[in-house]
Amino acid sequence: MVSTLTEPARPSAVTTPPRRRTRVLALPEARWALAALVLFLAALPPHLLGAPAWTWGPLYAAAYLAGGWEPAKEGLKALRDKTLDVDLLMVVAALGAAAIGQVLDGALLIVIFATSGALEAVATTRTADSVRGLLDLAPTTATRLLGDGTEETVATGELLVGDTVVIRPGERVGADGRVLTGASEVDQATITGEPLPVLKENGDEVFAGTLNGTGALRVRVERDASDSVIARIVRMVEEASATKAPTQLFIEKVEQRYSLGMVAATLAVFLVPLALGADLTDALLRAMTFMIVASPCAVVLATMPPLLSALANAGRHGVLVKSAVVMERLGQVDAVALDKTGTLTEGTPRVTTVRAMADSGPGEDAVLALAAAAEHPSEHPLARAVVAAARARGHRPAPVEHFRSTPGTGVTATLDGDTVAVGAPARLLTGGRDPLSARAAAVSGVLEADGQTAVLVMVNGVPAGVLGIADRLRPDAAATVAALTALTGTPPALLTGDNPRAAARLAADVGITDVRAGLLPQDKVAAVRERERAGRKVMVVGDGVNDAPALAAAHTGVAMGRAGSDLALETADVVIVRDELATVPTVVALSRTARRLVVQNLVIAGTVITGLVVWDLAGTLPLPLGVLGHEGSTVLVGLNGLRLLRESAWRRATA
Repeated sequence: MVSTLTEPARPSAVTTPPRRRTRVLALPEARWALAALVLFLAALPPHLLGAPAWTWGPLYAAAYLAGGWEPAKEGLKALRDKTLDVDLLMVVAALGAAAIGQVLDGALLIVIFATSGALEAVATTRTADSVRGLLDLAPTTATRLLGDGTEETVATGELLVGDTVVIRPGERVGADGRVLTGASEVDQATITGEPLPVLKENGDEVFAGTLNGTGALRVRVERDASDSVIARIVRMVEEASATKAPTQLFIEKVEQRYSLGMVAATLAVFLVPLALGADLTDALLRAMTFMIVASPCAVVLATMPPLLSALANAGRHGVLVKSAVVMERLGQVDAVALDKTGTLTEGTPRVTTVRAMADSGPGEDAVLALAAAAEHPSEHPLARAVVAAARARGHRPAPVEHFRSTPGTGVTATLDGDTVAVGAPARLLTGGRDPLSARAAAVSGVLEADGQTAVLVMVNGVPAGVLGIADRLRPDAAATVAALTALTGTPPALLTGDNPRAAARLAADVGITDVRAGLLPQDKVAAVRERERAGRKVMVVGDGVNDAPALAAAHTGVAMGRAGSDLALETADVVIVRDELATVPTVVALSRTARRLVVQNLVIAGTVITGLVVWDLAGTLPLPLGVLGHEGSTVLVGLNGLRLLRESAWRRATA
């Protein structure tokens, strides 16, 4: 099928689906957290300035209520299930602080906890928004061909298996199916991640949500809308997110048992001496001292400052780690799977080779200029790459006449009376037996064996040159693979929807031996789960919609931020904001450093708590000294954790 164009075909607005994004204040957690923060900030100035209690007391009380009622409710529910929830402990700690006159400290604790809960709710909702928004990639209507040859517009949800639909140039495919007639190049990057459109002809499979090029297609529907590949991606992301094992910080796993033990021990320290005839005041004072020195403040603080400092340091260097839990999990990674297009490569095809065919004919610059002139009216990604390369060499594409585009073959145009054809060598060289045609075929074969896409340039039916086009490898790709291999002890795997030849070539360039090509999204998930069943903690690095299910299923998902799809960015645990691939091993190393500091802090906190508790039980520990020792250890572990804020910490992780 041939289409004749006078102007370039521009992608329609349908190429960018509308974003569904829930407003932050639509979430009750966010509204209550904001209310608590506003009330706290309103109460703070009069309190610090020594105003009467009636001016700030009610404001603090309202802040306690706004930020604490929901955690208290959830904590009481957990208590009914015989579980001592952290939420309830937080509320009790805040009320206890208020009871001994530390109203400001308690209110600050409430605000921090409410804000943390709101941020978690926002992150969860944004992920759900992106999953639902993925369905917008598929058009809402399709053109169905009836038995009498007429057409009707129907909702894609009404299409039945066996229906025939017409897909015109620039439209999105409305259903998974198989081409009956026509030929066109279809951009299916949302499904397979391939950087270039793929020629679709009679018998080829097409997927809902992919973008048709310049040809028209008639497609027989083979799957219901609910069972399309794009719908299955949505289900896989939702299921993987829901079934992913609940994550906790290490300290949260022991905090409940510790807190239960501390409550029981405090009661024993109070009741046992009292039962043995001790004075009520002395027993109460000893129990209060015990509760203070045994309080897990230093233990809790042993964990958060190192992780939050590492998180902040990573953020300064363009790596968004979405929570302290994720920062801790990064250090556990012992296997890595990398996407190809947009992750190891830049995701944009570029001209890498120019070869002139005849010594007496056009030179390399002239061949590139001819190709750019002919391709300039086209919107094909390869055409844009050719035009960009010519402009980079100072050539301005000359105006042409009689431009024609033939899907799967290439373009032809008239330039200064000469007919210039640019396209696939296999289609343009049919029947050619002359030496130039043989040389062009040989050069094309070498380029394609090297993982490049060969583009033949012909003038008046005679081969003038061959261009090699490829998705350029990121400069830091090989170094990143080497660093990840050193960190995990095994080379990363390459999981890509691209063709096996291109994948194998790139893998050889960066030092990857485990290559899995031609994968659909569900195949990537299966590959990740296969490794996890073998006991590995897998980190997946990707950027596209097709990577999102694997990002959700992995132990840790990392998305490239600059060109990453909304779904990948929201599903991932970590976002590389500046697309600097080399920061991936650095943030893993930084996480491991943070985990070592956590262990150091736990040893310090445990030693101090043990010493103070033994002193209090075996002798008489003065309350002020107990408070000083407890607060001193808390400050010490906090400052130790803040070391990771320094620039030198990032440099050491990089090294």
